[in-house]
Amino acid sequence: MIKHLRSAADLDAATATLILDTAAEMAALSGREVKKLPALRGRTVVNLFYEDSTRTRISFEAAAKRLSADVINFSAKGSSVSKGESLKDTALTLQAMGADAVVIRHPASGAPHRLAEWVDGSVVNAGDGTHEHPTQALLDAYTMRSRLGRLDGLKVAIVGDVLHSRVARSNVLLLTTLGAQVTVVGPPTLIPLDTAAALAEKTQVSYDLDAVLPDSDVVMMLRVQTERMQDSYFPSAREYSRRYGLDMRRMRRLPEHAIVMHPGPMNRGMEIAPEVADSPRSTIVEQVANGVSVRMAVLYLLLGGK
Repeated sequence: MIKHLRSAADLDAATATLILDTAAEMAALSGREVKKLPALRGRTVVNLFYEDSTRTRISFEAAAKRLSADVINFSAKGSSVSKGESLKDTALTLQAMGADAVVIRHPASGAPHRLAEWVDGSVVNAGDGTHEHPTQALLDAYTMRSRLGRLDGLKVAIVGDVLHSRVARSNVLLLTTLGAQVTVVGPPTLIPLDTAAALAEKTQVSYDLDAVLPDSDVVMMLRVQTERMQDSYFPSAREYSRRYGLDMRRMRRLPEHAIVMHPGPMNRGMEIAPEVADSPRSTIVEQVANGVSVRMAVLYLLLGGK
């Protein structure tokens, strides 16, 4: 098993499948009346979050506690980071405390890779800048496999703001490793040329959502990350929704078995209509629940579980 999970590229097909299979076991155990396992008793997991987060931070905290690990939640706000302390000095502090695993979310792409140079424990990337979010890709893959029974050969459309999406990058890497066929869809301004070129061998690129839908098993809608946009990438929110939003009319173009995903948080009414988000085809709530099981599996395996 690998020591760190900094990128979906760290995972080969066998390791990714082991994590998904272990997550299925964790999910079965979570159905018990007493949900805690003694697997990581005596271990310390630090959640080091430099960006605001609800789902991911709570999910990792719940995962570590269900494995009986001691959990330290470290927020940049109200800490020495707000006084100018560097990532390296924070890492050395965590090292001195004996952290066995550090889960990091950071606005700078590559921060988990640097952190891994400074601590002896395992490092898990919970999102770095616009780079990657590997555990989100794992829980997405787990959800697809649970709903559709397989990953190999699935046709997955990832739609929207690919340019700023760390979720999209990790999903492309992981899903293609596991045999899925991925198409990224969006306006040309939100599908970066370097990404299109780099992924050309593994993925297809389309600027026409309506053309892709009838042949898709999975449609993953991405949030439009307006907070990362300094320029105008499309004429208006209404125009974006008209061209790339998933509403009921478009959902009817999907095959009957197809599912709709979204990593959250959603811009309801922009990239996804409320009635689509709340429909039986939507896996959005399942993705949140599955995230705990998948992160339990990651922590368990990284910290020496058999």
